[in-house]
Amino acid sequence: MSKHGKKYDAAEKQIPAEPVAPLAAMQLLKEISTANFDETVTGDFRLGIDTRQADQQLRGTVSLPNGSGKTVRVAVFAEGAAAQAAEEAGADIVGTDILMEQIQAGEFNFDAAVATPDQMGKVGRLGKILGPRGLMPNPKLGTVTNDVAKAINELKGGRVEYRADRYGIAHVILGKVSFTAEQLAENYGAVYDEILRMKPSAAKGKYVKSVTVSGTMTPGVPVDSSVTRAYTEAAE
Repeated sequence: MSKHGKKYDAAEKQIPAEPVAPLAAMQLLKEISTANFDETVTGDFRLGIDTRQADQQLRGTVSLPNGSGKTVRVAVFAEGAAAQAAEEAGADIVGTDILMEQIQAGEFNFDAAVATPDQMGKVGRLGKILGPRGLMPNPKLGTVTNDVAKAINELKGGRVEYRADRYGIAHVILGKVSFTAEQLAENYGAVYDEILRMKPSAAKGKYVKSVTVSGTMTPGVPVDSSVTRAYTEAAE
């Protein structure tokens, strides 16, 4: 018995056996998408790293040139001038003690959090709550900063996080199915270049083993990860 519906099975039959160029993969992904909502497109990068080793961790952020297509609600832990700057930059929630009380009560009306360095003494107490949800401000990710306006603009403008899991696979948002194939391919290129740039020095052997892109409700499409082919060119 099939584990998927008829539409999924029909889409799966259109998936090529061999990897295709990024643009061709995005074009196919749009063709096989049949959901009645705007699916999120994700890239799964299987890497030759052992994330159990401290020197082979991979985590960071990258700004998508065409945005992520997602409306990001940003909370900012700040006071004084920084709080005012956050409000002017379009932060959805700004505060300290009251915001902390809401979080401790289980209220999470935001998708990303930013904090000024002077607030981390307080925010650190929320580590066990925010950490598992991926919401803890982190200086390495640019979310602990005095320039809160820049952080807010980047988060709302399409900056996404990538992080390799215990299997060495980085799952990264690339946009929405409603994007053009060219926009998705360009976003893919930005992510791929960033992952290459951040290759751990301790990684041995082939670094990018395979790449697959998929929509929320679609099967995965294998992508040719060759860096010699332009991201926005289809296979000949």
